[in-house]
Amino acid sequence: MTPGAAASEIDLKKAAAVLIAGPTASGKSALAMDLALRCDGVLINTDSMQVYRDLRVLSARPPVEDEQRVPHFLFGQVDGAINYSVGHWLKDVALLLPEIRNSGRLPIFVGGTGLYFKALTQGLSAIPDVPQAVRAKVRTEAEGLSPALLHERLTECDPVMAAKLRPSDPQRLLRALEVFAATGQSLDTFQRLKSPALLDAATCEMLFLVPDRVILRARIAARFDAMLKQGALEEVHQLAARQLDPALPVMRAHGVPHLLRYLRGEIGLQDAAERAITDTRHYARRQFTFARHQLPAFRLLTI
Repeated sequence: MTPGAAASEIDLKKAAAVLIAGPTASGKSALAMDLALRCDGVLINTDSMQVYRDLRVLSARPPVEDEQRVPHFLFGQVDGAINYSVGHWLKDVALLLPEIRNSGRLPIFVGGTGLYFKALTQGLSAIPDVPQAVRAKVRTEAEGLSPALLHERLTECDPVMAAKLRPSDPQRLLRALEVFAATGQSLDTFQRLKSPALLDAATCEMLFLVPDRVILRARIAARFDAMLKQGALEEVHQLAARQLDPALPVMRAHGVPHLLRYLRGEIGLQDAAERAITDTRHYARRQFTFARHQLPAFRLLTI
C-alpha cells in the first residue's frame, strides 16, 4: 500500500491528533508526510533516537527537504550527551501542543517508540528526577560490570523491580539502580503512580502499521546498507570523538556499538553491518510485541 492509499484509510473527521506508530522501516515517515501535506498538518517526533542531533543518518531522521516542506518538531533537538527520557519528551510535547492547536494545524505524532505513545495517551509514571551526582556515582560504580552483574546488584536492593526487568537490559537496570540510590524506594513504586495523559485517546486517530514481515526484513537490511553510503560511519566517528558515556542512549542506538567496534579494528565492516541489521530486526519484533500488549487502542493498518 502506498502512503497515499494508506492516508485514505485515516478518518480525520473528529481527530484532534493522528498517531502513527509501527516497527522500524515500516514507512511511518512517508505516510505522515503525505498526510501532513494533504491535511495542513505538522509532524511531531515520537522516536527516542530521532531526538538526537548526532544521529540524523542512523536514526533515519527525515531529510532536510521534508523538514522544509512541512513543520517538524522535536527532531534532532537534543545533544547526545543528554540522557533524554520519555519524561523529558512529554514536557516538551506539553509546551508544544497549545502552540500547534492555536495555529489550527493537525498534530501528527510519528515514530517507533511505543513507550512515548503509551505515555502520551495513558499517562506517565511519576518517577522523580535523579540528581546528576547520584547518576554519575551509580554509573561509575557500574562501569565494567556485565548486565548480569547489574541485575544481581539490583536484586539485592530492589528485588521487585529486578524481577520485572530482563538481566540483559543494562539501560533499564541502571535506571532502576539510579532511582533506588536517589530515593531509597523501588522504581516499581513510582511506576504505579501516573500523571494524566496529554491526549484523550478517544479523540485521536491511532494507527500501528503492519507491513509484511518478509518485506520488512528486506527493508531493514537495504536501509542499513543505504545508511552506510549516506555517511553512517562518519556520524559514528564523530560520536566516538566526543568520548561520551557508553551507557547513554545515543551510544546504544542501532548500529552505533557495532560500527564503533569496526572503527576500533575489532571486527570487519561486513560483520558490523550484519550485527546491526540483526539487532534492528530483533527490535522490530519487540515493537510488534509492545504494541500488542501495551497499545491495545491502536488500530492495526496493514501496508
